[in-house]
Amino acid sequence: MTVRQGFIVFSVASIALLALWSLSWPPAAWIILVLLPVVLLGVYDMVQRQHSILRLYPVIGHFRYLFESVRKEIQQYFVESDIDGRPVSREFRSLVYQRAKGNRDTRPFGTIFDVYRDGYEWINHSLLPKEVLDHDPRIVFGEKNCRHPYAAAPLNISAMSFGALSKNAIMALNKGAKMGGFAHNTGEGGLSPYHLKFGGDIIWQIGTGYFGCRTKDGGFDAEQFTKTASLPVVKMIEIKLSQGAKPGHGGILPAAKLSEEIAAIRLVPMGQDVVSPPSHSTFDSPFGLLQFVAELRELSGGKPVGFKLCIGDKVEFLAICKAMLESGITPDFITVDGAEGGTGAAPIELTNSVGTPLRDALVFVNRVLIGTGLREQVRIIASGKAISAFHVIRLLALGADTVNSARAMMFAVGCIQSRSCNTDKCPTGVATQDPARSKVLDVEDKSKRVYLYQKSMVENLLDLLAAAGLERLEDLQPRHIKHRVGGTVISNYAEMYPPIPALCLLSEGSVPEHWQQEWSTANPQSW
Repeated sequence: MTVRQGFIVFSVASIALLALWSLSWPPAAWIILVLLPVVLLGVYDMVQRQHSILRLYPVIGHFRYLFESVRKEIQQYFVESDIDGRPVSREFRSLVYQRAKGNRDTRPFGTIFDVYRDGYEWINHSLLPKEVLDHDPRIVFGEKNCRHPYAAAPLNISAMSFGALSKNAIMALNKGAKMGGFAHNTGEGGLSPYHLKFGGDIIWQIGTGYFGCRTKDGGFDAEQFTKTASLPVVKMIEIKLSQGAKPGHGGILPAAKLSEEIAAIRLVPMGQDVVSPPSHSTFDSPFGLLQFVAELRELSGGKPVGFKLCIGDKVEFLAICKAMLESGITPDFITVDGAEGGTGAAPIELTNSVGTPLRDALVFVNRVLIGTGLREQVRIIASGKAISAFHVIRLLALGADTVNSARAMMFAVGCIQSRSCNTDKCPTGVATQDPARSKVLDVEDKSKRVYLYQKSMVENLLDLLAAAGLERLEDLQPRHIKHRVGGTVISNYAEMYPPIPALCLLSEGSVPEHWQQEWSTANPQSW
């Protein structure tokens, strides 16, 4: 018997003996020794601000923390979810929690990873580490085409709608963004009062349901769009074409989470699931998409406008780029969403088996923009399970200008991955519209955690740059990231994802052989 097993047996036996002894106690002893302490603990749990679970489940919520504290050490590495096609442990969730609380996040005994397994990745250090010159790196969007360009942080809050998240979660995210000077994407559910309360920078996402700028019959309302887009806090507009977690399918808000307030914001009826159309009604071709981009840029008063998509049929994206070349209209940014992205509700087949994973999609989009000579005009945002600074830096190395994170930001506001987002029974008040549940999420406390997490991530990102002997984010190249292909075979990203020659898609004779069929098939007039 191990020491831990002995301790557990001793504890159980002691509790059993105490329970038997308590049968002989008089009522007064029960009240003083048992009932009163429990009542006092319950009162404290309900008034404290740091733990949403204890506010919602006073007294009994402590069992969760008790069980976590005595679980076998190896359990901290049990699979919770999946990232980049490989297991992810509680280690990453713990990393977010520690950084969000401002705690030291160093750990003893070295890496948890098997560094000799196929697929292990790392960045090499330099014997001459540099001092990073810019400790508040900013990436400018819309510098060429816009009257109001936006200087974005390297890490921002990915799209999560009010409706999918509670009003307290939205307010905590936005206040955290305001404190740290980074951006908060609204998701397709519209711009709610809770996105506006604290004045954090907003990326307003326009989905196929046109929530927030929608006519009664579900079409696009230009007048309402102009009114909202002109708000000073709205810094950029993102047209959502598809989402990684459910590409080819519209967004879903289960009827259980549809409140009167959300229905009024979205202009939808009560009592049924809110399912966005799978495609836009305002346009149906690459040229139409770009004309819509230009229209929104003008209606917004000259703010950066881009679109978000999960890469599916490559021919369709090539058609968009051909339309850019022929029309002269370019988006200010493209958000590439990976198929591994999360969601509160989606058919399991779409979540697991549709769409291109983020890194493959990111490399493809970057190559096409380079091959068409459009890369200098279009920024790229990568979106999909970036939790640590290394996750961010490898996406930047593959061509992203900035990175959006949703899952980690949810962890920062208290998400424990109970996987009840679609039932309205979230135990932490993050993904629910039940007032009794959402109110337990303390906006002041959780906004500080969002701020501290993002701040720590940028600091650690810059530490990685310095260790690699780099001074600026733009110095980062694909060759800096190493990948164990198999056994003793190691490649870097530049070898795994060979670059495409600049401008090679502009003349028929220079199109790479393996691109020729798809490039010739792409039609800017239709998908």
